[in-house]
Amino acid sequence: MASINNRHVEYNLAELLSCVASRLLQDNQSVFVGTGLPMITAMLAQRMHAPHILIIFEAGSIGPHVPVLPISVGDSRTFYKAVAATSMHDVMAAAQAGYIDYGFVGAAAIDAYGNLNTTVIGDWDKPKVRLPGSGGANDLGSFCWRTLYIMRNQSQRTFVNKLDFITTPGWLDGPGARERAGLPANCGPYRVITQLGVYGFDEQTKRLTLLSLHPGVTVEDVQANSEFQILVPDRVAVTEPPTGEEQRILREIDPSGMVLGK
Repeated sequence: MASINNRHVEYNLAELLSCVASRLLQDNQSVFVGTGLPMITAMLAQRMHAPHILIIFEAGSIGPHVPVLPISVGDSRTFYKAVAATSMHDVMAAAQAGYIDYGFVGAAAIDAYGNLNTTVIGDWDKPKVRLPGSGGANDLGSFCWRTLYIMRNQSQRTFVNKLDFITTPGWLDGPGARERAGLPANCGPYRVITQLGVYGFDEQTKRLTLLSLHPGVTVEDVQANSEFQILVPDRVAVTEPPTGEEQRILREIDPSGMVLGK
């Protein structure tokens, strides 16, 4: 719960993450969207402050104005009022060609340089957990100009010193590493949003840096929920909670609470 304009507004984690991520999306930009929270985030931005944002769904819809939350990226509603109904091949090719500004990626684990693991926990041959794998996550992390990560569960199990497998490249091992690996310059991880705060990456070292704490969270909470040391500037902002208007629109987007919950 947070106090907004002298009134108390209750919100849940999904609403907070959606609103925080949505505010990062700018008008007249393109965003590659997957199932779940990324969908809600892009739809909220389109209705709140970015009416000309170009939403691109993984299954091939480009530029839709979706009336209500689809079940998945393959749902026919993702093509509502779209400017193009194409294919997964074409939208992935658009990323490789440099046409996609923002890409949303989730992960099971992340390291200090924003590399992600969605493939395997433990030894490759005898894993503790076999995860879904890349899907389009490697493509997005490699080629979108700004990659946004949403991770609901920041802990020492998810913010780790060393990944068991790198599915999606972040800044690899530091400045210049992406370029040496043959990836485009000036693109890569941009923001990480968790249940505790919002993070960016230090320009000099490319290490994860705290930008904003969610209401009620401390720097000590952030550090305690990471194996590696997170950089903390002298001044850290406090995240603005969801507004009543944002919540109203979110509930119009997801009236059944499929992602937001009841």
